Amino acid sequence: MTNLTIVSVDDEYPALQLIEQYCYQIEGIDLIKGFQNPEEALGYLLKNKVDLVILDINMPYMNGIELLQQLPYKPLCIFLTLETQYAVKAFELDVVHYLVKPVDFETFKKAVNKAKDFLQFKNSAENKKQEDFIMFKSNYIMNKVFLEDIKWIQGFGEYIILITALKKYMILERMSNFEEKFQDLGFIRIHKSYIVLSSHISSYDTGNVYLKDGDKLPLGRTYKNFLKTYLN
Repeated sequence: MTNLTIVSVDDEYPALQLIEQYCYQIEGIDLIKGFQNPEEALGYLLKNKVDLVILDINMPYMNGIELLQQLPYKPLCIFLTLETQYAVKAFELDVVHYLVKPVDFETFKKAVNKAKDFLQFKNSAENKKQEDFIMFKSNYIMNKVFLEDIKWIQGFGEYIILITALKKYMILERMSNFEEKFQDLGFIRIHKSYIVLSSHISSYDTGNVYLKDGDKLPLGRTYKNFLKTYLN
């Protein structure tokens, strides 16, 4: 796998130096350039595609959000800023992480590694190669969860809850969208409010689906025939 290519943009030179210092300590990444002037950064990024941009938000001439929105392609993005009020906007822009200064090395490394994982997942999906994990956004950050750790997904209107043995993730996405996006990985809908992995199903009867770990979930009447056909 090729290294993750990065451009950083921050009008404060010490911040760029710290990013360079942090990046130097992380394997599998290449910090290509750092810019104090966002307009110069935009000019470079319009001519040179990179995998990840690390952006401050409040900068002279152009803020980080405006810079990101002007790119004709969509690189991964980590906002690294003193501001907290732009977190919702960052979520709408699908950024990998929103870091509030000051940021220690381990927090920075974790955010960059999430970007690496997401790029790997994206490239694998484009190559139609089935993976053993999924990537999704919850609480403004990208999360990687292995399929074997997923117990079930439960729908609540515009949101879904992805449940693992150790943690629950709230995701802003409808059940139908999640089902369509990940159905090739073996996810199957058993109820209007429940999705499970077919490989985790032990058995079922007229009203319930029994999982291999002992959990029991309701089986919707309209999904019973589909489940029977799918498993057979």
